[in-house]
Amino acid sequence: MKICIVGTGAMGSVYAGLLAAAGNDVWGVDRWVDHIEAIRKNGLRIQGKSGDRTVQINATTDTADVGPCDLVIIATKAMDVVQAAESTKALLGRNTDVLTIQNGLGSSEKVAGILGTQQVLVGIAGGFGASIKKPGQVHHCGMEFVHLGELNGPATARLEKVAAVWRDAGFNVKSYDDIHQLIWEKLICNVCFSGTCALTEMNIGEVLKDENAWQVASGCAAEAFHVARAGGVHINFDDPIDYTRNFGSKIPDARPSMLLDHVAGRPSEIDAINGAIPVQGKKFGVPTPFNTVVSALVRARERYLGLS
Repeated sequence: MKICIVGTGAMGSVYAGLLAAAGNDVWGVDRWVDHIEAIRKNGLRIQGKSGDRTVQINATTDTADVGPCDLVIIATKAMDVVQAAESTKALLGRNTDVLTIQNGLGSSEKVAGILGTQQVLVGIAGGFGASIKKPGQVHHCGMEFVHLGELNGPATARLEKVAAVWRDAGFNVKSYDDIHQLIWEKLICNVCFSGTCALTEMNIGEVLKDENAWQVASGCAAEAFHVARAGGVHINFDDPIDYTRNFGSKIPDARPSMLLDHVAGRPSEIDAINGAIPVQGKKFGVPTPFNTVVSALVRARERYLGLS
């Protein structure tokens, strides 16, 4: 299968490397010139839970170099998803599927608004703890799950075909009839650790061990859980504190992407993660003091650091 990964940051590079190692014709597209040139010269090295391997992929900064694909995976940050979706138009053939995988809320709807609802599949990935060590090299602490669904409606034959491609590459994949439930279940984990780690510069294990940091992190998770329930989202667990603690305990050494963005001097996805909870909470009359304060502090920190 010819696959293009639009956005080969940490997560996108893990996807690209393992899908290529499984025998697919993989293209990676990213604006980071040093990363693309390192991949072209030396291949893409993936280390961590999946082992240690270097694979050859096609790498470019321009989707116009790629041509039509069987599958396009948009793996950019949430704030870049509109530009990425526009760029994928050059990759679309008659039967191209577009799978968008981002943290937080709203990205899939933005992609569908550009490419059409019939073209778009939605993915959620969790428990990877991925980071780029240097251009051309990525590390991931785990690879807990990749969950897939149609943007609207139950799982289909085309969704199962895409799931099989990921499964053959070693990912723990499941397809679901209600992807929006899974978006919220992942979001609850994201809001738990993302903002708190970005502000404290702790990794996930350190947040779990620190009484004060965990009070803030678990408070963010509980608020997201109650907002989801108030909005009529079916959540497959009743205790968000226990759920997020169990999730985090599997990847204690991981640093969420929000913290890694700050370390790298980039703005974060705060508005799509912790910042999305007060917006949704207001709709349903659910107080969200933890997420309101955390998101405000992250925005203030980014302004202070000159990132926004």
